[in-house]
Parts: sequence; C-alpha cells; structure tokens
Amino acid sequence: MNYLEKYFYNLNIALEAVFANRFRSVLTALGIIFGVAAVIAMLAIGNGARQEILDQMKMVGINNIIIRPIYAEDDSRDEATRGRFSPGLTLQDVESIRRIVPTVHRVSPEVEISAYAMKDFIRRPVRVAGVTPEYFDVFSLGLSRGNMFTPQQMQDGASVAIIGNNIRAIFFGNTDPIGKQIKAGQNWLTVIGVVEDRMVTEDAVRSLGVSEFNNVIYIPVQTMLLRFQDRSAVKIEEIQMMRRGGGRRGGGFVIMNPAGNDEEEVKYTNYHQLDRVVVQVDDSGQLSPTADVIRRMLVRRHNNVEDFEVIIPELLLEQEQRTKDIFNIVLGAIAGISLIVGGIGIMNIMLASVMERTREIGVRLAVGAKKTDVVFQFLSESTIISVAGGIMGIFLGIGLSRGIMHFTGILTIVSLASVIISFGVAATVGIVFGYMPAKKAAAKDPVTSLRYE
Repeated sequence: MNYLEKYFYNLNIALEAVFANRFRSVLTALGIIFGVAAVIAMLAIGNGARQEILDQMKMVGINNIIIRPIYAEDDSRDEATRGRFSPGLTLQDVESIRRIVPTVHRVSPEVEISAYAMKDFIRRPVRVAGVTPEYFDVFSLGLSRGNMFTPQQMQDGASVAIIGNNIRAIFFGNTDPIGKQIKAGQNWLTVIGVVEDRMVTEDAVRSLGVSEFNNVIYIPVQTMLLRFQDRSAVKIEEIQMMRRGGGRRGGGFVIMNPAGNDEEEVKYTNYHQLDRVVVQVDDSGQLSPTADVIRRMLVRRHNNVEDFEVIIPELLLEQEQRTKDIFNIVLGAIAGISLIVGGIGIMNIMLASVMERTREIGVRLAVGAKKTDVVFQFLSESTIISVAGGIMGIFLGIGLSRGIMHFTGILTIVSLASVIISFGVAATVGIVFGYMPAKKAAAKDPVTSLRYE
C-alpha cells in the first residue's frame, strides 16, 4: 500500500467513525458552528458600519470644513463681548475666506428656507436652497439632466432653479421638467436642471448637517437674497425698535428698562445672512490649520463675537470610525472565544473517544499500523468535525447577517475575507485541539490496549 492509498484508507476510517456517531459529532461541532457564525455576523456588522462611514464622507465631500451659525436663546457671552454687534455669517465672509486663506480650494455659501412649492394644483412643503455652482462641486453632486447656473444668472439673481429628483417625480412625473416653471413661495422659477439621485441617511443629516439632496429646490444664492429673504438687511421694524430705546446686539433686540440700564427682555432672532458655509481645502493635512485660521479671521470680522462654529466632518467621521473599530474588535474577540470553547469541546470529546476505542487502537497497532496512521486517523476526525462545523457556521452566519439587516435595519456586509478567516480559524482549531487526543491514542501500548475491556 503506497502513501496515497494509506492516506485515503485512514481518512475513510475517520469518516466512518464520525458518521457512526452522528449525534455526538453534531453536538461536538456546535461550538464551532456558533463561533464561525458569530465571527461572520460581527465582521459583517463592522463592514456595514465602515461602509456607512465612507458613504457619509462622500456626502459631506472630501477635505471639507463646515461653518455654521450659532443661534443663542440667551446672552451667554462673557462681559468682554456682551453687547457687541455682529453682522453674522455673510457673503463678505465668504469672499474674505476665498481671497485671504491660501489653502482654500472652494467656498460654498448656502441659504435655506422652508416654503410651499406649487404646480398644476399640486402643493407640497419643500426646502429652497440658495447656492453657487461650487456647491455641486464640493459635494460631488452631478446633474442627471439640464445645465448648471451660469455666471450671468448668478449675478442677476435670475428666477431659475435646479430641482432634486424627488421634486421632479412629485411635480413633473415622467415629463421632462427642463424649461418648465414651478412656484416656490411667491416666486415662479424656471427649471434648468435636475440633480442626480442621491440618498442620505438620517444620521448624516442630523450629525453632519448634510442636506437631503433629492427634496431641495436649488436657486442661485443672489436669487435667494433678492427675491426670497436676506436676513442681514435692516428692516423698518428694527429701526423703529432701536428708536424706542432698544439696541441691536447680535441680530436680536435688547429692550432696555426705562427706569435704568437693566435689561427687561431680550429677544434673539436669526440675523445670519447665510445658513452654512462649506470650505474645501486642497490637502487633508491642512484641515485643522485652515479651520483655525478661518475661525480667527471670522472672530475679527464679527467684532470678537464668536457666533459661529467650525466643524471638520472628516475628523468627526474618523473618530466615529475608530470608536466603531474598537467596538467591532471587542465583539469579534468575544465571538472568537466561542471558537476556542468549541475547540476545547472537540478535544474533550476526542479524548473520551480515545478511551472508548482503546481496543480498536490496539488492534490497528497489532496488525501493522504505524503510530503516524493512528495520529492521522484521530486528527482527521477532529478536523472533519471542525471543517463541517465551519461550513454550517458560514451558512448560519450569512443568514444571521441578513436577518440582522432585515429586522433591525443595520447595514451588514458579508465579505469573502470574513468567510475565509472564520473558516480557516475553525479548521486550525480542529487540528490544534485534535492533536493531543491523536497523540495520546498513538502512544498507547498495543498489548495493553488489546487487554483493555
């Protein structure tokens, strides 16, 4: 008998032993099954979380800094800045950032309001955003049809609009909206483009301030300021309020007590001309220094009133990713422990099997089997159990991952690497923990084994 025939002969004996004790073999493999399934499911959750982070980074753009106004309900500034006037975020701030900060690649101002859109007896609440063409470049947002705002339209504040995909579906159906009109608020707008379909998660909208692109009517920012609203413009009511003894401070009005200088009532309104400014830098390594320069410059422009916040979404997302990575490592380690427990179970069952089959081992050694044959036989049994458990665990893990995504809405992505890693670990566990029982079986004395009852 050559080596290959001997190999298959010993493997056949191992298979016969496994199938002869099917129930015990399945129970032995349970630890491996659940361990592999848990590892695949945990890695799938981790891959899903990582993909969500990458999607969010695409939504907020690459190398972006977001500047948002602060709306204070009370005067929480210190005594040094209390009572100082701030013009808020304005287009002048945008031009200063573009002109002064050398690391800036693009600057995108935004003004957003809520309004009702109407067309052909259809009336729906929508968001109207005043933007520049740089907005679409910053967020890598293309047009599915139509054209971008022209410089002349931007300068003149033309009544043109680029609509989101949901707006197109609601108001225009299957017809081509280009060149047609839609009413937003009190203004009729001519549609010149449609934004490509882009889904945004609620977490991104809430934590990163990303707009839900599909449900917005985009107009030139000058159109917004000229035809809709300009919060930085001084109104007649404000002049009358100041004449009655109030003072404009931070865009709100301070009504003075006639009996003294104590404040009787303070009202704050949104005085910022812009709702958001997105700054895109050339290099991600310049994010933090650029953000610091912008913050210092805006503080000076706002009369030392810091009525804005500077956010670096990429750093927030990286921190979130690190937190999730640590969480996934912990979950993966806990799941991996079950593989170790399963390996210990295999070793215990195989040790018991060696004790039960002492006479069989003695017979094999007496008729000429070598110790390596006995080692291979019992090692094959443990490996077969662990490999079979690994295969069943893979199917269970994939099913568990899909069940988690279906019932909880958590994104799970099963990768080939996770399947290979978990299956490889399962096979390794069977070999490592099966070696000791196999070695113990081969070390038995044939004469003693034949006398064993």
